[in-house]
Amino acid sequence: MTPPGSVLIVGVSAAGLSTAEALRRQGHQGRLTLLDAEPHLPYDRPPLSKQVLAGDWEPARAQLRTQAQLEALDAEFVRGERAVSIDAAAREVRTATGRALRGDAVVIATGLTPCRLPGQQGLAGVHELRGLDDALTLRAHLTAARRLVVVGEGVLGGEVAATARKLGLDVTLVGLGPAILADQLGGPASELLTRTHAERGVVLRLGVAVEELTSADGRVTGVRLATGELLPADAVVVAIGCRPATGWLAGSGLSLGDGVECDSRCRAAEGVYAVGDVASWRHEGFGRRLRLENRTNATEQAQVVAANVLGADRPYEPIPYFWTDQYEIKIQAHGLPSAAAEVSIAEGDPEQGRFAALYRENGQVTGVLGWNMPKQARVLRQQHLATRPVTTA
Repeated sequence: MTPPGSVLIVGVSAAGLSTAEALRRQGHQGRLTLLDAEPHLPYDRPPLSKQVLAGDWEPARAQLRTQAQLEALDAEFVRGERAVSIDAAAREVRTATGRALRGDAVVIATGLTPCRLPGQQGLAGVHELRGLDDALTLRAHLTAARRLVVVGEGVLGGEVAATARKLGLDVTLVGLGPAILADQLGGPASELLTRTHAERGVVLRLGVAVEELTSADGRVTGVRLATGELLPADAVVVAIGCRPATGWLAGSGLSLGDGVECDSRCRAAEGVYAVGDVASWRHEGFGRRLRLENRTNATEQAQVVAANVLGADRPYEPIPYFWTDQYEIKIQAHGLPSAAAEVSIAEGDPEQGRFAALYRENGQVTGVLGWNMPKQARVLRQQHLATRPVTTA
């Protein structure tokens, strides 16, 4: 395969920017174009729900690179323009302004779009937290609010609830699941995290659906649950998950399921690749398709995508990893922990606030969890997960 003379990357968050940097490190000297709907310099998303929302960081601190570092890439940055379509065969992308951009190879890194509640759109006081502007708008509102309702018991919902309690708000967290992060962490860890939130003063309404948002004069006033209970609110954060940002790819001929469907090389079509949250690819080690929504995957996958764009033939076979910080708790999860797994404590004691756990399915270790024990979790990962991926299928 002849390396491409030009590469177009659509989406310049962690995955897109890391791909561009990896291309340069791996020897690409041709034209490099980065297209992004955001007007801002590329920034990191994990701090938005924590340090930026809490006011501990100025927005500039969340930037992924300095202006000088971006200039050193010798790339054309097209910011503030949204991609609306792609001709995959011609490898040409059109933007909302009618501009046409082309590359000998195209890398799709458009990330995620937040899911919304019915009636949310246009209602003042209702927030989602995906981008920097979202975080700054929410922070400004929380400084004047007293009662916050967080809808969603996943990572984002838990982090926002913890940050808001740090800011002194009355917080209620609503979710369909039985515990916070139940799907991601399984019973014991999610139950302990849920208990921690309750001990910190978060009012929990779990295992219940939201019926509607109530409002007056165009501003949210509360959240009505399916049980009939009305939760008064000055502000509401909707954190019920995201979907891959693939709407602009409709009619492109690319396979779109749970994201841009790629082969094990993260290739969606000849000369077209996907990376990061939007990419669904076949993990040869697990023998099934995966799509991962986390910062670590974005940067690791970018290295393989860049290599394959330049002519390598490398499968992407990571051991999945994600982390979350809530209050003083730092949780690291390696592999594929799940609610279906049998969990055993390998080191430490949950009641002492420090432990590492192993997840087993069908007698095989499928995941490792560290709760304020990052080093021990890495050692267990090396011992149990690093030699080969473990399939649960």
